[in-house]
Formats: sequence, C-alpha cells, structure tokens
Amino acid sequence: MARYEELENLLTSLKEDFDRFYAKDNQAAGTRVRKGMQDLVKLAQTVRKEVQEIKNKQAEEKKAAAKK
Repeated sequence: MARYEELENLLTSLKEDFDRFYAKDNQAAGTRVRKGMQDLVKLAQTVRKEVQEIKNKQAEEKKAAAKK
C-alpha cells in the first residue's frame, strides 16, 4: 500500500497548484502542475512494472509447484 499512498500524496500536493493555475491564472503554478503530472507518469510506470514483475514471479512459482 506504500505505492498507493505515494500516488495519493503526489495528487494531494498538486491540488493547490491546480487551483492557482486554473482559477487564478498563476503561470508558475502551471509549471508546477506540469512537473507534478510528469512525476505522476513516472510513478505510474514504476507501479506498472512492479505489478507485472510480481505477477510473473507468482506465475513462475505456480508452474514450479505444479511440476513437483
């Protein structure tokens, strides 16, 4: 659940900058939003890789157990 909390914290940290950019036309906040969204993409990709690795490991363990 640590990854979920990491994603949640990242999104929460961007909320104020979203408001500043969209509601108050603060350009610097827009830059922070763009950076935060890029960080979100990177984190999401990391999570996707981890999930796939765990699935592959579990599948290999099941095959090894079935051969015994």
